[in-house]
Amino acid sequence: MIAQLTGLLAQLETDRCVVDVGGVGYLVQASTRTLSALPHPPEVARVLVETVVREDAILLYGFADAAERDWFRLLTTVQGVGAKVALGVLSSLSPRDLIAVIASGDRGSLTRAPGVGARLAERILSELKDKAASMPTGGPGGAPVAATAPGGLEADALAALAGLGFRRAEAHVAVGRVIERLGPGARLDLVIRDSLKELAK
Repeated sequence: MIAQLTGLLAQLETDRCVVDVGGVGYLVQASTRTLSALPHPPEVARVLVETVVREDAILLYGFADAAERDWFRLLTTVQGVGAKVALGVLSSLSPRDLIAVIASGDRGSLTRAPGVGARLAERILSELKDKAASMPTGGPGGAPVAATAPGGLEADALAALAGLGFRRAEAHVAVGRVIERLGPGARLDLVIRDSLKELAK
């Protein structure tokens, strides 16, 4: 079972890459998020790998970090979510975004991923709602996201954005990104300002 590949990045496409390890080229399918994090060919690249063995093929799926690989494994436990759909979800949403989307029941964000319709989005939300909070965010150390204390920085920022007319689900994603970047000790006005910039993208 292949768990990791380190070698020359021989080829880079929109949904896959080829990693040359000792003269053997391994075809690795990956999310756009992982592929954009890789260096330009022919530089040395390291990808974490999930090996899927089928009757007719051995398929390799690559990830830039352990958080994305863990989410791939979790997503594929949901009936109707195969490897291709899981990579589509991970191309649309980062691990941190997925936690926020599932916590807030944001079906619309999930249906933006290729291959995810309304019914499948509901199934993902239903089956993963009790598991998402303990999943890694992909931030420093890949630590699980911590619950925000009532009246904390995140809650205050969300309340302010809700007052400006933003939906809680989209605001939750933006505020989470900003606090991750600025740190939990950031001033509320700066968090709100940068969150508005995120939401305007």
